[in-house]
Order: sequence, then structure tokens, then C-alpha cells
Amino acid sequence: MPQIVDMNGQPFQREVLGEQPQTAQLSWLRYSWEAHPSRGLTPQKLARLLEDAERGHLIDQSDLFTDMEEKDAHIFSEMSKRKRVLLTLDWDIKPPRNASAGEKALTEEVREWFQDLPGFEDMLLDCLDGIGHGFSALEIGWKQLGRLWFPKSFEHRPQRWFMNPWFDRDQIRLRGINVDGEPLWPFGWVVHRHKAKSGYIGRAGLHRILAWPYLFKNYSVRDLAEFLEIYGLPLRVGKYPAGATADEKNALLRAVAEIGHNAAGIIPDSMLIEFQEAAKGNSGHMPHMAMMEWCERSQSKAILGGTLTSQADGKSSTHALGNVHNEVRHDLMTSDARQLAATLTRDIVYAMIVLNRGQIDPTRCPQFAFETREPEDLKLYAEALPKLVGIGLPITKKWALMKLSIPEAEDGDELLTIPQPIMALPPEERPLPVKPGQTQARAQLPRYRAVMSNDHGEIVYPDQHALDQAADSLPHATLAAGMDTLLAPVITALKAGETPDAAIEALLAAQPSMDDETVATLLARALFVADLWGRVNGGH
Repeated sequence: MPQIVDMNGQPFQREVLGEQPQTAQLSWLRYSWEAHPSRGLTPQKLARLLEDAERGHLIDQSDLFTDMEEKDAHIFSEMSKRKRVLLTLDWDIKPPRNASAGEKALTEEVREWFQDLPGFEDMLLDCLDGIGHGFSALEIGWKQLGRLWFPKSFEHRPQRWFMNPWFDRDQIRLRGINVDGEPLWPFGWVVHRHKAKSGYIGRAGLHRILAWPYLFKNYSVRDLAEFLEIYGLPLRVGKYPAGATADEKNALLRAVAEIGHNAAGIIPDSMLIEFQEAAKGNSGHMPHMAMMEWCERSQSKAILGGTLTSQADGKSSTHALGNVHNEVRHDLMTSDARQLAATLTRDIVYAMIVLNRGQIDPTRCPQFAFETREPEDLKLYAEALPKLVGIGLPITKKWALMKLSIPEAEDGDELLTIPQPIMALPPEERPLPVKPGQTQARAQLPRYRAVMSNDHGEIVYPDQHALDQAADSLPHATLAAGMDTLLAPVITALKAGETPDAAIEALLAAQPSMDDETVATLLARALFVADLWGRVNGGH
């Protein structure tokens, strides 16, 4: 295989494609157990381990961040929302700008590769672990399918396995026998660096902001537990009579101590146990709860950019705020998606292309991309665009497609069509068919429009010449006399204030030989003739 390099110019090593991953040579990493620095965490201890991380020693900070997500249900819940929202997004492989035919074909090939990646969603979720830690490293295992080199696995490696060399605090290396660590093999890793804030890798993680509220909340939880242990249960007081012996007093004390746990006990008749009401006080446990709520609000703001309990009174009873709280802010989601997409392009898309199709220009590499645009209200644009175009606004097709998140059609694409153009009209605007023998519902009669449809369902708008010819061919006098006789019961009913349905019932009663279908057909024709007559004689 000819010499190839990754996007950073690092030369490819053949060992990457072997059966043993790089970490197999550093077996002691697998037997280094987590220290759980969250036990006995104090402000002094927290400050010290954060400072150690700034010097490149990431072990204690990484272990603390892992403990935080395991022990604090609120942090876990909010971080889970932040990560998993990206799993709901559509994604695609996009060609470079002004792509050639060859580049488009390569993009289509990569798109097919990605659809077959093993554990794709798990890989995305593992990469997003970098939001809290500042980075996340996945080791790639390669396999050969025919002549195609393809990832067979993505193994998440704990952040405690890595370090920063003293001369470059933004470089990630494996902890090895060398004091400066072992450089990662090119094409052997997916390393997602996530910038929750600016700074080198040891300070870029979101969990550094969450560490202090986590500590303060733990203090409050501990204090609240002690408060409930002392004041949460009713006080039991045993009374003994004067002259009680020491054995009697000890028996009474044992009964008082055990009755709270066993809910049963015996004492002599001469002795008494009283249960005093638990202490209330003016504030009680409220200071502890207020501190815990403040910590959780701070955590929600840092993770999701907002909080359900951010009202002035601290209450959380509104449904609208609940809906907002359950959604990740769009700007955070977009930022997370773009950072992750850049990582996947660099460490997977480019690697697969180079290993299988040879060296390419990194600037012409197909790009992995998430669909983060919010589709605009289709109904709103469907109503507004025809009107805006009608008044002369220069709206481009490209802009409309972008707003509606509709991809531009390419050569050979099959386009949607309307089998019957008449169906493009709203229901109330569709013309009534005027065909002998076709059933018409009464409710359709008021929807009549001076529009006709031909036998193919195509809309036909008669011009003035056609109207003139139709009007000249009508037997006006005969028609008028016949319609007067036919419609007399209807006119009488309407003048009496009856409803249209009642008027039609009157017509059926006057003409018992006519059924509903015949009446509907006659009325439709009458209305059509009346409309034509009005257009010709009224100048409309």
C-alpha cells in the first residue's frame, strides 16, 4: 500500500489494520481501577484535582466526572437529554462544493458505507461523552470485506487512560511507559474533542462547570439526611415512677429505644411512654431544599441552557415551561451536531476513503452532516408564497427549498405529481361535476362555482366567448317557465324563513316523482344556467 497520511499529515501505520489494537500493548491500563474521588469530596480536594487536570493529569478529574453522572440523577437526566437529541436527527453524506461527477459517485459510495456501520447509534452516543469530559476516544477495529477495509467495532476507552504531554496541553495521548505518553495511531481512533467552552482539553469539558454545584448539593443532601434523622421522627419519652430501680430504668430505656424499630414493646403498668410531635421550627428543612434546588437549577442552565424552575417564585407548575424544559435548545443542539459531524468526517469518512480509494485532497472530502434546520410551517408557506409571488416579490426557488428543507431535485429523480390537477384546489374550491346519472349530495350545492371539469378531471375556466355561446343556445323562455314551476315550493319556503334543507324537502313533497339525485342534478343545472345568464346580462 502506498504511503498515506491522515488529515493532520501523520503517516499511516500498518499495525492499525492488524488484529491487535493499540491498547493491547498497554495491558496495565485495563487493570487500573477507578479511584472514585467523589467519596469524601471537599472544596479543597476538588480544587486540587481540577488543578492536576490543568497540568495534564486527567485521571482524578475523569474519575470524578464519571462519578458525577452515576451518583447525581439530575445531572444524568439532563446530560442524557443533551446527548440523545442528536440520535433523533437525520444525517447525510454531502459532496464538496461544485463536486465533479467522480466526487458525487464517491459521496454516494461513502453514504452506502455509513448505512452499514456496526453500532452506529452507540458510536454516536459514546462520542458525545466528550460533552462532559471535553473529549471522548473510541478505538477502531478494522476488518477486510473482500477488497474493502471496513470498521468492525468502535470501542469506547475511559478518559482516565489518557493524558496530556507537558509540552502540549491540547494533545491527547495514551498513558504509557514514556513520561510523555504514547501518540495515538492515525486511522486507529475516533477522537471527539468537544468544546463546551474555550480552553485546552483539560478545561473544555462541561463537567468542570457542574462540579461545584455537584459538591454543594452533596453537602445539602447530607445535612438534610442528618436533619431528618434527628427531627424527622417523633420523640419518644419514657416516664418511670419515683423509687424505680436501676433495672427498671434500663428496661424502660430499652423499650423506648426498640419501640421505634419494632413497633412493639412491654413496660410495667406503673411506667409510661409518650410520643412527642416531630420538631417543626420556622424553617425546618427548607434551607437544605433551597440549596439543592439552586444547585439543580444551575446544572440545568449549564447543560440545557434553561431550567424548568427558573420563575421568580421557584415553582414549577406550568405546562408551557415543562414543554420548554424537555427540549434541548436549538443552538446547543446545532453546535453539538456540527462538532460531532466534523469529527466523523475527519476520523471515519476520510479514513475509509483513503484506505479503500487512495489519497485524496482533504478539502475535497465528502462531509458528514446532521440535518439541524427546523422545517418551516409548510401550511404557512403554502398560503403565503403564492400571494407574495403574485404581488411581484422576487422570491427564488433556492430560498424556498431551503426554508422548507426540501432538497433540490437532481437529474433522473422521480418527482411527485398530481394525478388530477383538480385535487390541487381546496375542497371548497373544487367544481361540482355536471354529468348525467352522477350522485350529488345536498351539502355540495352551496359550493358551486362557475368552473367546470372535463372528462379527464382537468379544470376548465370558460372564457367570455364560450359564455356568450352557451347563453345564446339556451331556451330562455321555456327554461324560465319550467324553473318557475319547479322552484315555486322552494321560493315559498325560503320566503317563509325556512332552512335550505327544509326548502328542498318542500320541493320533494311537491314533486313526489323526483328522487334526491334528480333534484340535485336539476338544481345544479339551474344554478349553472343562472350563473351564465348573470355573467352575460350583468356584465360580470
